[in-house]
Amino acid sequence: MKTKLAAALAGLCLAASALAQDFPNKPVRIVVPWPPSGNVDITARTVAPALSEALGQLVIVENKAGAGGTIGSAQVAKSPADGYTLLLGSSGTITSGPAVFKNLPYDPQKDFVPVGPIQSVPIVLTVAPKTPVTSYAEYAAMARARPGQVSIASAGSGSSNHLAIELLMRQGNLKLLHVPYKGSGPAITDLLGSQVESMMDQLTASIGHIRDGRIKALAVTSRTRSPLLPNVPTLDEVGVKGYEANTFTGIFAPAGTPQAVVEKLHAALRKALGVDTVRERFRSMGVEVMDMSQAEFAAFVLADLAKWRQIAREGNIVIE
Repeated sequence: MKTKLAAALAGLCLAASALAQDFPNKPVRIVVPWPPSGNVDITARTVAPALSEALGQLVIVENKAGAGGTIGSAQVAKSPADGYTLLLGSSGTITSGPAVFKNLPYDPQKDFVPVGPIQSVPIVLTVAPKTPVTSYAEYAAMARARPGQVSIASAGSGSSNHLAIELLMRQGNLKLLHVPYKGSGPAITDLLGSQVESMMDQLTASIGHIRDGRIKALAVTSRTRSPLLPNVPTLDEVGVKGYEANTFTGIFAPAGTPQAVVEKLHAALRKALGVDTVRERFRSMGVEVMDMSQAEFAAFVLADLAKWRQIAREGNIVIE
């Protein structure tokens, strides 16, 4: 029995080794679990061409939106662990969402292996063209005058934007009306049309509309001001002391993917992120490219999950 087990294990190791040596010999698919035009989608489409070149195979970006990013994420979790189907994971699907969703169809720790990070981006608090405020102080005053009535949009229940809103309400002593959308693209559309009064969104998705003057930026959620919005204060500066809610994106593979394949993907991702045009594109969007080893990224993800779980627990935030 022991001999047969040893032989079987040896066979599996040889098969995994052969898979890694041959990888990739066909197109690689990156699943974006959100609609087009949001931060995660923009990130995937920015890095995909350079990643294709680094791997020597076509990298296809596929949107599988729904249920706060859980549908696409669950699909990848159940995909073959061969490196050909990957997840463009983010705070919303890997750390902040799992901290609040009660019945996720996947386990972010058990069902995925972190391949490597891409970028970190601040969230920005914006208001619609018809919302009659020009500063956070005025916004807070309006919210306190109409408790529970000032609407604020997010990319979806359990998204990192949603958690950032909950954190703002708790630390800023505000009561807002959260309006979850199926992705940041539809939410921005309604914000531009003043169907919703305000929004928390990643800077990458909102910066173009802010520059065009179509929406107003009141504050950013990072520790320091964004170089793209030097005149927009941080929430900490305007009185919400200690507030910080950056988000991240990265590549994740199904658990069980051979380590050698993961290492190839990690090396290709690092090479893609080193391309000048890619780094300049991210810089123009106000994001910071994250340079970490695979092990460092795995530790970072665990720490971020612990942070949001604590926030969810303290705020009694649970989504069925």
